[in-house]
Amino acid sequence: MFICISVEREFRVLGSWIVRPLPSSPGADLRHLPDAVRKSTRKTTEKQESIDPDLAVRARGLTKTFGDVIALDGVDLDVAAGRIHGIVGPNGAGKTTLLGILLGLATTDSGSLEILGDPVRRALAAPDGVAGFVDGPGLYPSLTARRNLAAFAALRGRDARMAGIDEVLAEVGLTDVADDRVRGFSLGMRQRLGLAAALLTSPRLLVLDEPVNGLDPAGKNHVHRVLTRLAADGTAVVLSSHRMDDVDALSSEVTILSKGRVAFSGPVDKLRAESGDVAYRLVTSDPAAAREVALATAGVQLAGGPDQPGRPDGTGDGRRVSGDTLVVRATVTALDALVVRLVQAGIALRELAPVISPLEAAFLALTEPPEDER
Repeated sequence: MFICISVEREFRVLGSWIVRPLPSSPGADLRHLPDAVRKSTRKTTEKQESIDPDLAVRARGLTKTFGDVIALDGVDLDVAAGRIHGIVGPNGAGKTTLLGILLGLATTDSGSLEILGDPVRRALAAPDGVAGFVDGPGLYPSLTARRNLAAFAALRGRDARMAGIDEVLAEVGLTDVADDRVRGFSLGMRQRLGLAAALLTSPRLLVLDEPVNGLDPAGKNHVHRVLTRLAADGTAVVLSSHRMDDVDALSSEVTILSKGRVAFSGPVDKLRAESGDVAYRLVTSDPAAAREVALATAGVQLAGGPDQPGRPDGTGDGRRVSGDTLVVRATVTALDALVVRLVQAGIALRELAPVISPLEAAFLALTEPPEDER
């Protein structure tokens, strides 16, 4: 966790961080200043006014090193208000470093960063309206969930509003354990309590590191609903995850990091479209007939069953039908044509699903080294 000890008490509270607005005075009277200073200040003011109000985060050329290790190498990032933006990448790609910078827990070596319309200077601070956690939320294990949130609200300099606390506990599905001590909480329950602490601040930018880590299906559904609701209300959400299915389900935009650099950044739909052919599992009422239709459909190739080794996505190079399952490789367009031909042939389609998601396939293609470099 990237926290400067001298400011830890001021900025880090229960997995979220107290942040203050950066000083600015665009309407100040500059007539008493020298001409050169007035012109410089006017340019700065004009630059601030030109910031896109729809962008919660605008980063250009961010770099960060730790000794000889390059954590971020010229990273650009745009995060729109009201969107969920996924940050994904292999271990050591720079995800946690980037999130820590967005939360004001670390500074960059170079590059420019604007958060919620304010330029972020080289200080451990971020504009008001930013909340979240990296490396898991910081919680008091000896206190109950409710008292953790009350302590957080009090440390923010506001009275603990118990109605608000009960509200966020219900929203993340922790009402039944509100008066249990946190030391007995599972990892997933701690994650949800950290999210509840962030929600108390009504953030305009929410930054979360692996928010669904350790969650059971019910807990994951709670978190998904909360994040979707926040985005619908205009909050920008930036989250990292190792689970491509969660990123695919939640995010409208994604940035893929590899060795500190951006391998892709843009809409998830664009990434899917650029992922090329993907392996799909096909279950029909007549596997033999479906195989013949697949062989006759342009752009469709038969692959081995998912139990055969040979490819990173789990498909082999053979053409064996495993039980009622047929594995094909195709682009979305070719797959659409195959489905139409199966229906026209009177073959019932019982299941059609990617062996791995198109997002995961694109992730592997962008981040895995070529075979000759392994």
